[in-house]
Amino acid sequence: MTANDLPTETVQDADALPGHTTPTWEVELLISGVAVFAMLQLPGWLDDRFFALVPRFEQGWVAMLTTLFVYLKSAALILAITFTLHLILRARWIALVGLRSVFPDGVRWKHLRMGPVRRALEQQRLAPATVVIERADNQATVVFAMGVMLGCLMLVVSLVVSVAFAITGTLQRVLGVNLDVVLPILAVVGVLTLPFLAAHLVDLRFGNALSATGWQRRALERIFRVYARVGIGRSQYVWLLVSSRVGEVRSVVMLWLIVMPVAIGAAMTLFPAKSPYRLGNYAAFPYLANDSRAMNAAHYDDQRDLAHDPAVPYIQSTVIDTPYLQLVVPYQPDRDGAAVQRQCAAALDMTEAKVRAEHTLDCLGELHAVTLDGQPLQALRYQTGSDARTRRPALVAMIDVRALAPGRHELRVMRAPAAASRDKSRDAINEYVIPFWR
Repeated sequence: MTANDLPTETVQDADALPGHTTPTWEVELLISGVAVFAMLQLPGWLDDRFFALVPRFEQGWVAMLTTLFVYLKSAALILAITFTLHLILRARWIALVGLRSVFPDGVRWKHLRMGPVRRALEQQRLAPATVVIERADNQATVVFAMGVMLGCLMLVVSLVVSVAFAITGTLQRVLGVNLDVVLPILAVVGVLTLPFLAAHLVDLRFGNALSATGWQRRALERIFRVYARVGIGRSQYVWLLVSSRVGEVRSVVMLWLIVMPVAIGAAMTLFPAKSPYRLGNYAAFPYLANDSRAMNAAHYDDQRDLAHDPAVPYIQSTVIDTPYLQLVVPYQPDRDGAAVQRQCAAALDMTEAKVRAEHTLDCLGELHAVTLDGQPLQALRYQTGSDARTRRPALVAMIDVRALAPGRHELRVMRAPAAASRDKSRDAINEYVIPFWR
Protein backbone atom coordinates (compact mmCIF):
# COMPACT_ATOMS: atom_id res chain seq x y z
CA MET A 1 0.00 0.00 0.00
CA THR A 2 1.38 3.40 -0.96
CA ALA A 3 1.06 6.76 0.78
CA ASN A 4 -1.09 8.02 -2.09
CA ASP A 5 -3.76 5.34 -1.54
CA LEU A 6 -3.96 5.20 2.25
CA PRO A 7 -7.43 4.20 3.52
CA THR A 8 -8.88 6.52 6.13
CA GLU A 9 -11.08 3.91 7.82
CA THR A 10 -11.23 0.14 8.00
CA VAL A 11 -14.01 -1.58 6.09
CA GLN A 12 -15.30 -3.22 9.28
CA ASP A 13 -16.05 0.18 10.93
CA ALA A 14 -17.51 1.88 7.86
CA ASP A 15 -21.12 0.84 8.53
CA ALA A 16 -21.16 2.14 12.12
CA LEU A 17 -21.78 5.72 13.24
CA PRO A 18 -18.72 7.47 14.67
CA GLY A 19 -18.33 6.91 18.38
CA HIS A 20 -18.65 10.62 19.23
CA THR A 21 -21.89 11.17 17.32
CA THR A 22 -24.19 13.60 19.13
CA PRO A 23 -26.81 11.46 20.92
CA THR A 24 -29.58 13.97 20.19
CA TRP A 25 -29.22 13.99 16.40
CA GLU A 26 -32.46 12.09 15.79
CA VAL A 27 -34.49 14.42 18.04
CA GLU A 28 -32.84 17.46 16.42
CA LEU A 29 -33.92 16.26 12.98
CA LEU A 30 -37.44 15.57 14.21
CA ILE A 31 -37.81 19.03 15.81
CA SER A 32 -36.30 20.89 12.87
CA GLY A 33 -38.36 18.97 10.32
CA VAL A 34 -41.62 19.70 12.11
CA ALA A 35 -40.87 23.26 13.26
CA VAL A 36 -39.32 24.67 10.11
CA PHE A 37 -42.65 24.79 8.27
CA ALA A 38 -44.40 26.53 11.18
CA MET A 39 -41.55 29.02 11.60
CA LEU A 40 -41.55 29.90 7.90
CA GLN A 41 -45.27 30.74 8.10
CA LEU A 42 -45.08 32.58 11.43
CA PRO A 43 -43.52 35.86 10.10
CA GLY A 44 -46.39 36.31 7.63
CA TRP A 45 -48.93 35.59 10.36
CA LEU A 46 -47.26 38.21 12.60
CA ASP A 47 -47.42 40.74 9.73
CA ASP A 48 -51.17 40.24 9.38
CA ARG A 49 -51.78 40.54 13.14
CA PHE A 50 -49.64 43.67 13.38
CA PHE A 51 -51.39 45.52 10.54
CA ALA A 52 -54.75 44.48 11.95
CA LEU A 53 -53.90 46.00 15.35
CA VAL A 54 -52.25 49.25 14.20
CA PRO A 55 -55.51 51.06 13.20
CA ARG A 56 -56.92 50.42 16.69
CA PHE A 57 -54.31 52.44 18.59
CA GLU A 58 -52.90 55.93 18.83
CA GLN A 59 -49.42 56.80 17.58
CA GLY A 60 -47.68 56.23 20.92
CA TRP A 61 -49.11 52.74 21.23
CA VAL A 62 -48.27 52.04 17.58
CA ALA A 63 -44.60 52.76 18.33
CA MET A 64 -44.64 50.22 21.17
CA LEU A 65 -46.54 47.69 19.06
CA THR A 66 -43.89 48.12 16.37
CA THR A 67 -41.14 47.43 18.89
CA LEU A 68 -42.90 44.30 20.11
CA PHE A 69 -43.52 43.22 16.51
CA VAL A 70 -39.82 43.59 15.64
CA TYR A 71 -38.78 41.45 18.63
CA LEU A 72 -41.34 38.73 17.91
CA LYS A 73 -40.60 38.64 14.20
CA SER A 74 -36.86 38.55 14.91
CA ALA A 75 -37.42 35.51 17.13
CA ALA A 76 -39.50 33.86 14.40
CA LEU A 77 -36.89 34.61 11.72
CA ILE A 78 -34.01 33.40 13.88
CA LEU A 79 -35.81 30.13 14.58
CA ALA A 80 -36.81 29.71 10.93
CA ILE A 81 -33.24 30.33 9.75
CA THR A 82 -31.88 28.07 12.49
CA PHE A 83 -34.09 25.10 11.68
CA THR A 84 -33.51 25.49 7.94
CA LEU A 85 -29.74 25.76 8.34
CA HIS A 86 -29.76 22.87 10.81
CA LEU A 87 -31.59 20.64 8.32
CA ILE A 88 -29.00 21.54 5.66
CA LEU A 89 -26.08 20.80 8.00
CA ARG A 90 -27.67 17.55 9.16
CA ALA A 91 -28.23 16.56 5.53
CA ARG A 92 -24.54 17.22 4.88
CA TRP A 93 -23.62 15.10 7.90
CA ILE A 94 -25.88 12.26 6.72
CA ALA A 95 -24.33 12.48 3.27
CA LEU A 96 -20.82 12.20 4.76
CA VAL A 97 -21.80 9.20 6.89
CA GLY A 98 -23.37 7.53 3.86
CA LEU A 99 -20.33 8.18 1.65
CA ARG A 100 -18.08 6.73 4.33
CA SER A 101 -20.13 3.55 4.17
CA VAL A 102 -20.16 3.45 0.37
CA PHE A 103 -16.46 4.27 -0.03
CA PRO A 104 -14.80 2.96 3.15
CA ASP A 105 -11.29 3.22 1.72
CA GLY A 106 -11.56 7.00 1.36
CA VAL A 107 -10.03 9.11 -1.42
CA ARG A 108 -8.05 7.24 -4.08
CA TRP A 109 -5.44 9.88 -4.70
CA LYS A 110 -3.66 8.05 -7.52
CA HIS A 111 -6.83 8.25 -9.64
CA LEU A 112 -6.87 12.06 -9.53
CA ARG A 113 -5.03 14.16 -12.09
CA MET A 114 -2.92 16.20 -9.70
CA GLY A 115 0.70 17.14 -9.57
CA PRO A 116 2.75 15.95 -6.60
CA VAL A 117 2.84 19.38 -4.95
CA ARG A 118 -0.91 19.88 -5.01
CA ARG A 119 -1.54 16.24 -4.03
CA ALA A 120 0.72 16.56 -1.00
CA LEU A 121 -0.97 19.82 0.01
CA GLU A 122 -4.49 18.36 -0.32
CA GLN A 123 -3.52 15.28 1.68
CA GLN A 124 -2.25 17.50 4.47
CA ARG A 125 -5.42 19.65 4.43
CA LEU A 126 -7.93 16.80 4.23
CA ALA A 127 -8.78 15.42 7.64
CA PRO A 128 -9.69 11.75 8.16
CA ALA A 129 -13.28 10.81 7.41
CA THR A 130 -14.16 10.37 11.08
CA VAL A 131 -12.89 13.88 11.87
CA VAL A 132 -14.82 15.46 8.99
CA ILE A 133 -18.00 13.64 10.00
CA GLU A 134 -17.58 14.63 13.64
CA ARG A 135 -17.06 18.28 12.72
CA ALA A 136 -20.21 18.28 10.59
CA ASP A 137 -22.10 16.64 13.44
CA ASN A 138 -20.85 19.22 15.95
CA GLN A 139 -21.60 22.14 13.64
CA ALA A 140 -25.21 21.05 13.23
CA THR A 141 -25.71 20.66 16.98
CA VAL A 142 -24.09 24.02 17.81
CA VAL A 143 -26.22 25.83 15.21
CA PHE A 144 -29.35 24.16 16.59
CA ALA A 145 -28.51 25.11 20.19
CA MET A 146 -27.43 28.68 19.41
CA GLY A 147 -30.49 29.36 17.27
CA VAL A 148 -32.89 28.08 19.90
CA MET A 149 -31.06 30.12 22.57
CA LEU A 150 -31.23 33.33 20.53
CA GLY A 151 -34.88 32.73 19.69
CA CYS A 152 -35.69 32.21 23.37
CA LEU A 153 -33.73 35.36 24.24
CA MET A 154 -35.84 37.44 21.85
CA LEU A 155 -38.99 35.86 23.29
CA VAL A 156 -37.91 36.83 26.83
CA VAL A 157 -37.34 40.43 25.65
CA SER A 158 -40.77 40.34 23.98
CA LEU A 159 -42.29 39.12 27.24
CA VAL A 160 -40.72 42.01 29.16
CA VAL A 161 -42.05 44.51 26.61
CA SER A 162 -45.49 42.87 26.72
CA VAL A 163 -45.60 43.10 30.52
CA ALA A 164 -44.58 46.76 30.35
CA PHE A 165 -47.23 47.30 27.68
CA ALA A 166 -49.93 45.68 29.85
CA ILE A 167 -48.92 47.55 33.03
CA THR A 168 -48.90 50.92 31.27
CA GLY A 169 -52.27 50.29 29.65
CA THR A 170 -53.79 49.19 32.98
CA LEU A 171 -52.46 52.29 34.76
CA GLN A 172 -53.93 54.54 32.09
CA ARG A 173 -57.33 52.91 32.41
CA VAL A 174 -57.30 52.96 36.22
CA LEU A 175 -56.08 56.56 36.47
CA GLY A 176 -58.27 57.71 33.59
CA VAL A 177 -55.53 59.77 31.96
CA ASN A 178 -54.16 59.73 28.44
CA LEU A 179 -50.39 60.06 28.71
CA ASP A 180 -47.54 59.62 26.29
CA VAL A 181 -46.98 55.88 26.55
CA VAL A 182 -43.30 55.83 25.56
CA LEU A 183 -41.89 57.22 28.82
CA PRO A 184 -44.13 55.10 31.12
CA ILE A 185 -43.25 51.93 29.24
CA LEU A 186 -39.54 52.76 29.32
CA ALA A 187 -39.90 53.35 33.06
CA VAL A 188 -41.62 49.99 33.53
CA VAL A 189 -38.90 48.24 31.48
CA GLY A 190 -36.30 49.97 33.63
CA VAL A 191 -37.98 48.86 36.84
CA LEU A 192 -38.12 45.28 35.53
CA THR A 193 -34.49 45.08 34.37
CA LEU A 194 -32.38 47.53 36.39
CA PRO A 195 -32.29 45.41 39.60
CA PHE A 196 -30.70 42.53 37.69
CA LEU A 197 -28.15 44.80 35.99
CA ALA A 198 -27.29 46.50 39.28
CA ALA A 199 -26.89 43.16 41.07
CA HIS A 200 -24.70 41.86 38.25
CA LEU A 201 -22.38 44.87 38.44
CA VAL A 202 -22.14 44.73 42.25
CA ASP A 203 -21.39 41.01 42.13
CA LEU A 204 -18.76 41.54 39.44
CA ARG A 205 -17.03 44.35 41.34
CA PHE A 206 -17.45 43.40 45.01
CA GLY A 207 -18.56 39.75 44.97
CA ASN A 208 -15.26 38.34 46.26
CA ALA A 209 -15.22 40.76 49.19
CA LEU A 210 -18.74 39.94 50.41
CA SER A 211 -19.15 37.79 53.48
CA ALA A 212 -20.60 34.34 52.80
CA THR A 213 -23.22 34.92 55.54
CA GLY A 214 -23.73 38.67 55.07
CA TRP A 215 -27.01 40.28 54.08
CA GLN A 216 -25.46 41.76 50.94
CA ARG A 217 -24.69 38.32 49.55
CA ARG A 218 -28.13 37.02 50.47
CA ALA A 219 -29.74 40.01 48.76
CA LEU A 220 -27.80 39.36 45.55
CA GLU A 221 -28.73 35.68 45.67
CA ARG A 222 -32.43 36.54 46.03
CA ILE A 223 -32.30 38.92 43.06
CA PHE A 224 -30.54 36.40 40.84
CA ARG A 225 -32.93 33.66 41.95
CA VAL A 226 -36.02 35.74 41.10
CA TYR A 227 -34.73 36.62 37.63
CA ALA A 228 -33.63 33.04 37.01
CA ARG A 229 -37.20 31.88 37.57
CA VAL A 230 -38.44 34.08 34.70
CA GLY A 231 -35.71 32.89 32.35
CA ILE A 232 -32.94 35.47 32.88
CA GLY A 233 -29.60 34.07 33.95
CA ARG A 234 -30.14 30.39 34.63
CA SER A 235 -31.69 29.62 31.23
CA GLN A 236 -28.67 30.97 29.35
CA TYR A 237 -26.60 27.82 29.78
CA VAL A 238 -25.90 27.61 26.04
CA TRP A 239 -24.63 31.20 26.04
CA LEU A 240 -22.40 30.56 29.07
CA LEU A 241 -21.10 27.34 27.55
CA VAL A 242 -20.19 28.97 24.24
CA SER A 243 -18.77 32.11 25.86
CA SER A 244 -16.49 30.07 28.11
CA ARG A 245 -14.91 28.49 25.04
CA VAL A 246 -14.75 31.22 22.40
CA GLY A 247 -14.47 34.22 24.75
CA GLU A 248 -17.06 36.71 25.98
CA VAL A 249 -16.05 39.50 23.59
CA ARG A 250 -16.25 37.23 20.55
CA SER A 251 -19.54 35.83 21.81
CA VAL A 252 -21.04 39.31 22.18
CA VAL A 253 -19.81 40.30 18.72
CA MET A 254 -21.26 37.11 17.28
CA LEU A 255 -24.58 37.80 19.07
CA TRP A 256 -24.83 41.30 17.60
CA LEU A 257 -23.81 40.12 14.14
CA ILE A 258 -26.71 37.66 14.23
CA VAL A 259 -29.44 39.59 16.05
CA MET A 260 -28.97 43.07 14.57
CA PRO A 261 -29.24 42.12 10.87
CA VAL A 262 -32.28 39.96 11.64
CA ALA A 263 -33.94 42.75 13.67
CA ILE A 264 -33.19 45.32 10.96
CA GLY A 265 -34.56 42.93 8.35
CA ALA A 266 -37.71 42.38 10.41
CA ALA A 267 -38.23 46.15 10.68
CA MET A 268 -37.50 46.72 6.99
CA THR A 269 -40.26 44.31 5.97
CA LEU A 270 -42.77 46.92 7.14
CA PHE A 271 -41.91 49.31 4.31
CA PRO A 272 -42.81 47.15 1.28
CA ALA A 273 -45.90 45.92 3.14
CA LYS A 274 -47.10 49.51 3.67
CA SER A 275 -45.98 50.79 0.27
CA PRO A 276 -45.58 47.91 -2.22
CA TYR A 277 -44.64 50.28 -5.06
CA ARG A 278 -41.34 51.05 -3.29
CA LEU A 279 -40.11 47.52 -3.97
CA GLY A 280 -38.84 47.36 -7.53
CA ASN A 281 -37.83 49.73 -10.32
CA TYR A 282 -40.85 52.03 -10.14
CA ALA A 283 -39.04 55.35 -9.60
CA ALA A 284 -40.25 56.76 -12.94
CA PHE A 285 -43.91 55.85 -12.38
CA PRO A 286 -46.03 59.02 -11.80
CA TYR A 287 -47.39 58.03 -8.40
CA LEU A 288 -50.11 60.48 -7.28
CA ALA A 289 -50.95 60.21 -3.60
CA ASN A 290 -54.58 61.05 -2.79
CA ASP A 291 -55.12 62.91 -6.07
CA SER A 292 -58.25 63.13 -8.18
CA ARG A 293 -56.52 61.03 -10.84
CA ALA A 294 -55.38 58.38 -8.37
CA MET A 295 -57.39 55.27 -7.60
CA ASN A 296 -56.43 53.74 -4.28
CA ALA A 297 -57.66 50.18 -3.87
CA ALA A 298 -58.10 50.84 -0.13
CA HIS A 299 -61.12 53.07 -0.98
CA TYR A 300 -63.11 50.19 -2.53
CA ASP A 301 -64.49 47.39 -0.44
CA ASP A 302 -64.21 44.80 -3.20
CA GLN A 303 -60.50 45.60 -3.76
CA ARG A 304 -58.98 46.58 -0.41
CA ASP A 305 -56.43 44.44 1.42
CA LEU A 306 -57.79 43.88 4.91
CA ALA A 307 -54.38 42.91 6.30
CA HIS A 308 -52.24 45.80 5.03
CA ASP A 309 -54.36 48.69 3.79
CA PRO A 310 -54.83 51.61 6.22
CA ALA A 311 -58.18 52.39 7.82
CA VAL A 312 -59.45 54.96 5.28
CA PRO A 313 -62.96 55.77 4.00
CA TYR A 314 -64.27 53.37 1.38
CA ILE A 315 -67.28 52.67 -0.81
CA GLN A 316 -68.54 49.37 -2.14
CA SER A 317 -66.90 49.46 -5.60
CA THR A 318 -65.51 51.63 -8.40
CA VAL A 319 -68.79 51.22 -10.32
CA ILE A 320 -71.99 51.98 -8.42
CA ASP A 321 -75.02 50.32 -10.04
CA THR A 322 -77.28 50.57 -6.97
CA PRO A 323 -79.57 53.47 -5.96
CA TYR A 324 -77.46 54.27 -2.92
CA LEU A 325 -73.73 54.58 -2.38
CA GLN A 326 -72.59 53.29 1.00
CA LEU A 327 -69.78 55.37 2.52
CA VAL A 328 -67.91 53.87 5.47
CA VAL A 329 -65.49 56.09 7.40
CA PRO A 330 -63.47 54.00 9.89
CA TYR A 331 -62.75 55.64 13.23
CA GLN A 332 -59.04 56.49 13.54
CA PRO A 333 -58.09 56.65 17.26
CA ASP A 334 -54.80 58.38 16.51
CA ARG A 335 -56.44 61.39 14.84
CA ASP A 336 -60.18 61.25 15.49
CA GLY A 337 -59.78 60.71 19.22
CA ALA A 338 -57.64 63.80 19.70
CA ALA A 339 -59.90 65.90 17.43
CA VAL A 340 -63.01 64.87 19.39
CA GLN A 341 -61.30 65.86 22.65
CA ARG A 342 -60.45 69.28 21.20
CA GLN A 343 -63.53 70.18 19.18
CA CYS A 344 -66.36 68.18 20.75
CA ALA A 345 -65.70 69.09 24.38
CA ALA A 346 -69.27 70.41 24.88
CA ALA A 347 -70.73 67.10 23.77
CA LEU A 348 -68.36 65.10 25.95
CA ASP A 349 -69.34 67.14 29.02
CA MET A 350 -73.00 66.10 28.80
CA THR A 351 -74.03 63.81 31.62
CA GLU A 352 -76.75 61.70 30.00
CA ALA A 353 -75.11 58.86 28.06
CA LYS A 354 -77.46 58.75 25.06
CA VAL A 355 -77.51 62.52 24.58
CA ARG A 356 -73.73 62.65 24.90
CA ALA A 357 -73.33 59.92 22.28
CA GLU A 358 -75.73 61.61 19.83
CA HIS A 359 -74.05 65.00 20.10
CA THR A 360 -70.60 63.45 19.83
CA LEU A 361 -71.74 61.61 16.68
CA ASP A 362 -72.99 64.87 15.15
CA CYS A 363 -69.74 66.62 16.03
CA LEU A 364 -67.65 63.77 14.62
CA GLY A 365 -69.77 63.85 11.46
CA GLU A 366 -68.95 67.54 11.00
CA LEU A 367 -65.27 66.68 11.20
CA HIS A 368 -65.79 64.26 8.28
CA ALA A 369 -67.81 66.47 5.95
CA VAL A 370 -68.46 65.08 2.46
CA THR A 371 -68.63 66.69 -0.98
CA LEU A 372 -69.92 65.03 -4.15
CA ASP A 373 -68.59 66.46 -7.42
CA GLY A 374 -67.56 69.57 -5.51
CA GLN A 375 -70.98 70.14 -3.88
CA PRO A 376 -71.29 69.78 -0.07
CA LEU A 377 -73.79 67.14 1.06
CA GLN A 378 -75.55 69.23 3.69
CA ALA A 379 -78.25 66.63 4.37
CA LEU A 380 -75.80 63.79 4.94
CA ARG A 381 -76.19 62.17 8.34
CA TYR A 382 -73.79 59.59 9.65
CA GLN A 383 -74.86 56.59 11.65
CA THR A 384 -72.70 54.52 13.96
CA GLY A 385 -71.64 51.23 12.46
CA SER A 386 -68.60 49.11 11.89
CA ASP A 387 -66.28 47.79 9.25
CA ALA A 388 -67.95 44.42 8.87
CA ARG A 389 -64.80 42.55 7.81
CA THR A 390 -62.28 44.03 10.26
CA ARG A 391 -64.76 44.61 13.13
CA ARG A 392 -63.56 48.14 13.77
CA PRO A 393 -66.03 50.97 14.61
CA ALA A 394 -66.92 53.32 11.77
CA LEU A 395 -69.27 56.04 10.62
CA VAL A 396 -71.71 54.88 7.92
CA ALA A 397 -73.68 57.05 5.50
CA MET A 398 -76.01 56.13 2.65
CA ILE A 399 -75.83 58.61 -0.26
CA ASP A 400 -78.62 58.75 -2.86
CA VAL A 401 -76.99 58.58 -6.32
CA ARG A 402 -80.08 57.86 -8.43
CA ALA A 403 -80.01 61.32 -10.00
CA LEU A 404 -76.35 61.15 -11.01
CA ALA A 405 -75.59 61.06 -14.73
CA PRO A 406 -73.61 58.14 -16.15
CA GLY A 407 -69.87 58.62 -16.05
CA ARG A 408 -67.19 59.60 -13.58
CA HIS A 409 -67.96 61.21 -10.23
CA GLU A 410 -65.82 62.22 -7.29
CA LEU A 411 -66.42 61.87 -3.57
CA ARG A 412 -64.28 63.82 -1.10
CA VAL A 413 -64.28 63.02 2.61
CA MET A 414 -62.70 65.46 5.02
CA ARG A 415 -60.33 64.09 7.62
CA ALA A 416 -60.42 65.22 11.24
CA PRO A 417 -57.99 68.14 11.70
CA ALA A 418 -54.62 67.24 13.16
CA ALA A 419 -53.28 68.73 16.36
CA ALA A 420 -51.08 71.81 16.01
CA SER A 421 -48.12 69.93 17.49
CA ARG A 422 -48.37 67.09 14.98
CA ASP A 423 -45.67 66.70 12.34
CA LYS A 424 -47.48 67.79 9.15
CA SER A 425 -44.81 66.36 6.86
CA ARG A 426 -45.52 62.81 8.08
CA ASP A 427 -49.32 63.07 7.91
CA ALA A 428 -50.27 65.72 5.37
CA ILE A 429 -53.55 64.20 4.11
CA ASN A 430 -56.52 66.39 5.10
CA GLU A 431 -59.14 64.84 2.79
CA TYR A 432 -59.65 61.60 0.93
CA VAL A 433 -60.53 61.58 -2.78
CA ILE A 434 -62.64 58.64 -3.99
CA PRO A 435 -63.52 58.56 -7.71
CA PHE A 436 -66.32 56.26 -8.87
CA TRP A 437 -68.47 55.67 -11.96
CA ARG A 438 -72.18 55.23 -12.60
